[in-house]
Amino acid sequence: MKKNSKEAIVEAAISLFTTKGYAGTSMRDIAEKSNVNISTISYYFQNKHGLLEHCFTTFFEQYMAKVEVGYTFIDQGASLCLKRISSDLLHFLCENILLSSFIFREMSLDSQVVREIMSTYYAKEKFYLQRILEKGMERKEIRPQSIAFIIVQLKSFWMMPFLNAPYLREVLYIFPNEHFFVKKYAQEVNKWIDDVLCQKVAAPLSIN
Repeated sequence: MKKNSKEAIVEAAISLFTTKGYAGTSMRDIAEKSNVNISTISYYFQNKHGLLEHCFTTFFEQYMAKVEVGYTFIDQGASLCLKRISSDLLHFLCENILLSSFIFREMSLDSQVVREIMSTYYAKEKFYLQRILEKGMERKEIRPQSIAFIIVQLKSFWMMPFLNAPYLREVLYIFPNEHFFVKKYAQEVNKWIDDVLCQKVAAPLSIN
């Protein structure tokens, strides 16, 4: 199906932002790559900053939707809940690898846009993750640990392959855009959840 002008602009912007950086990309670059006039970009997004905000909002609305769906499994256990969120997020990030790489790179910078994201989407994500972990500890499913540090580790699992995709491809020969990677990596994250976060249930003693 032929892309409309708005889709073409967003796709071109994501590609250029990823390869040239936001600051290194001009409106003219985006117009040329998307085969539209600069006035068309201005019509949809006003300016380059408006286009940047659109990319962030589109990404985080979908990102948070995955977290919220996973949270609905909380009554089935914290472990299942975290595994569902991890799996859904990793598939989403894989399917949108260019956008994911760009967004995570921009999130490492200190800017007004980043601060706004952290005060809205990331604050909401923290609420859900903290609630899951607290519930897991209350039920003695999750062993007592620093919740803040668990969140740091979880987010490191989710972000690192997409923030450092060239390293994975060129040094480790792992390709984070492939579905095989997501399946295997999700299994490794699940193993970490089971082995590090969850309480070990002692096997019952046998009576002779």
